[in-house]
Amino acid sequence: MDASKKFASKDAEIDYWKNLSEQFQQELKETKDELEEFQISSHELEQELETQLKQEEKKNKELSLANERLQSEVDSLKEKLQKLQADSYKKLTELEDNYARVEAHKNELQKYIRELEQDNDDLERAKRATIVSLEDFEQRLNQAIERNAFLESELDEKGALLETVQRLKDEARDLKSEIDIRKHQDVGVKDGDACLGVAALPMQDSGYAAQGTSPTTPTTPMGRVPGAPGISNGISGTPLTSSARISALNIVGDLLRKVGALESKLANCRNFTKDEPRSKTGTSPLNSPRSELVMVGSGIRTKRCLTLNA
Repeated sequence: MDASKKFASKDAEIDYWKNLSEQFQQELKETKDELEEFQISSHELEQELETQLKQEEKKNKELSLANERLQSEVDSLKEKLQKLQADSYKKLTELEDNYARVEAHKNELQKYIRELEQDNDDLERAKRATIVSLEDFEQRLNQAIERNAFLESELDEKGALLETVQRLKDEARDLKSEIDIRKHQDVGVKDGDACLGVAALPMQDSGYAAQGTSPTTPTTPMGRVPGAPGISNGISGTPLTSSARISALNIVGDLLRKVGALESKLANCRNFTKDEPRSKTGTSPLNSPRSELVMVGSGIRTKRCLTLNA
């Protein structure tokens, strides 16, 4: 402030000092406002710093606790590591000892395997020799089984044919009885009886014929003859025609020829079995399937001859 300043009048000096005073008051007011703002901001900053300080202290405490916890874990892990190292060393020592024992056992096994291979070679040679002899034996056994199967099939076929022949014989006998009864009542049946007598002759001799092949005839139900649907066991009210009687007798003759052919085959098989050498097992020929077939065939042949004679 300039005290030696000269004023023109008192009023000018008053105005000057008045303006200067207002100016200072204005600056004071602004300074106060700034001070208040600074104090407020300082207080807020102080509070914020205190808050941050508390947070940092809390965080530092948590980190200290975590550090202590981690340090204890590190100590525990060190102890575990030392224990594991001791156990590993112990196990490694045991494994080395086991390896030495296994290696010795392996050498023994290799030696034993070489001995087994040598024994196996010997057994393979014996096996090959046994297989050769077994194949020879199986071949002979299969041949014998095939012959037995063939003979059994022939025997079954012969049994079926014998049943059919016996049935047809019964029907033929019933037909003959009916013909004899009707012969005295019907004059037209005499011509048929003459044809019947002519066709009956080959029937009686056909049982002893041994042909290589025989005609195939259909099998008829029991008590019925082809061509005569009205006849049942020889009793019917319908008169028989001469053609029906002749066809029935022809069927009987064909069947008898077929049975004769089967008997001749069985006789050939019997001769074949007699020529064959006995097997090494020592089985008696009387108990073999071929001898049974021959005995059955002979019995059937004898029975048939007795039936024809009767």
